[in-house]
Amino acid sequence: MRNKVTNILVCGVGGQGILLFTDILGEVAMNAGFDIKKSEVHGMAQRGGSVVSQLRFGPVVYSPLIPETEAHFIVALEKLEALRYIHYLSPKGKALVDPLEIYPMSVLTGEREYPKDIIERLKRRTRYLYLVEAFKTAQDLGEARAQNIVMLGVLSRFLGFPDELYEEAIKKYVRPKYHEINLKAFRVGKEELKIS
Repeated sequence: MRNKVTNILVCGVGGQGILLFTDILGEVAMNAGFDIKKSEVHGMAQRGGSVVSQLRFGPVVYSPLIPETEAHFIVALEKLEALRYIHYLSPKGKALVDPLEIYPMSVLTGEREYPKDIIERLKRRTRYLYLVEAFKTAQDLGEARAQNIVMLGVLSRFLGFPDELYEEAIKKYVRPKYHEINLKAFRVGKEELKIS
């Protein structure tokens, strides 16, 4: 990881904390001594629309955009959003996907059906699919909004940054009254949550 650029695409829907996720992770990578670049698309974030953020870190990073088929990780907080962006994943890349379903407006209005075979389609695309019950875990902790931090804890298993850097970044970007629950959510994702 030290000598190459690492590409991470994070996706979900508005309100899930996608941008907070990449703010924290970007801070961690920067404090570990890496150059970072970040790109975000969140036009419908307020209404539950698709949100995607791309984060790249390495010795030198020239562009914030991840080329298709070159993401080392796709982190999806909703499974339809994973399917929407799976073409960015590299052949050996890992997809961390919460099997949560959040119906888009087109499904709620009856214009379209929510696909029933999303997990099967993702499995056909990558051998490295990890299903992560981050939302359910956050609910069990008493704070459903900490789903993103649970997932950050899971991703941290693959990146090798010290836990202290995550803890510092969480404290920087999260309001003080939510420090304790978010630090707990991170630890559960890092140490306890089983992924399949």
